[in-house]
Amino acid sequence: MLRAAGVGVGDEVVVPAFGNVEVAEAVALAGALPVFADIDPVTYCLAPDAVEAAVTPRTAAVVVVHRFGRRADIGRLRALGQRHGLLVLEQGESEAPYDEIARRRQRAVYLDAKLKGVRTPDGGDGHTYQQYVVRVPGNGRPDRDAFARALRVRGVECRVPVKTPVHRLPAFRRCVSLPETERAADETLALPVDAALTKRDMQRTAAACNALGGLLQPAF
Repeated sequence: MLRAAGVGVGDEVVVPAFGNVEVAEAVALAGALPVFADIDPVTYCLAPDAVEAAVTPRTAAVVVVHRFGRRADIGRLRALGQRHGLLVLEQGESEAPYDEIARRRQRAVYLDAKLKGVRTPDGGDGHTYQQYVVRVPGNGRPDRDAFARALRVRGVECRVPVKTPVHRLPAFRRCVSLPETERAADETLALPVDAALTKRDMQRTAAACNALGGLLQPAF
C-alpha cells in the first residue's frame, strides 16, 4: 500500500515502536524511513499528540496499528493526516466470531472484578480482548518477569506481549524518547481469556495473581 501510494526514498513514515516490527520492515522495504512515535498508555496504540510531534516536512504517511482488541483514536489520526496531507493506513487484528468475542468479554469482566495488585485493562470503545493485558506494578521489568514466572509455575499460561520495542532492536535502533512505550514494554502481561477456558481455569488465574499481588506495590 505504501508503494502504491508513491511512498519511497526520502519519505518518512510514522509508526509505533510497541510491537509489530514487520510494520517498520515494510516501511524500510518501500525505501522510506520509519519514525517512531509514542503510544497512548490506555489503548497501546499510537497517541495522536505524539504522532503530531513526530511529523516533519518529509513525513508522507502514518501506519496505525490497532492493539489487543482496542482501537486507536482513528478519528483524530485521520484528521491529523488531513491537516498535514498524510496518508493514514490502518493495520487491524484478525476478526473473531461474535460468540467468541462475547465469551472473552465475559472472562474479562470476571477478571476485572476479581484481580487485585495488578492494573486491569480499560474496556472502553468496544474492546474485543484479543489479549487481556494487565500492568504489573513495582520495579518495571524485573517484577513483571518474576510475576510471569510465578504464574506459570502455578499453571497459568501468560505471555509478555512485547518483549523489546522496535526502536531498541539493532536494525531500527533510534535515540528517541518514548516513555509510554518503554513503560508498557516493562510492565504489561497478557493473561488468558480464551473462549475455551472454564470457570475453574478463570478462578485459578485470579487466585494465582492475587496470591502474588500482595508482593508488589499497589496498582494505581
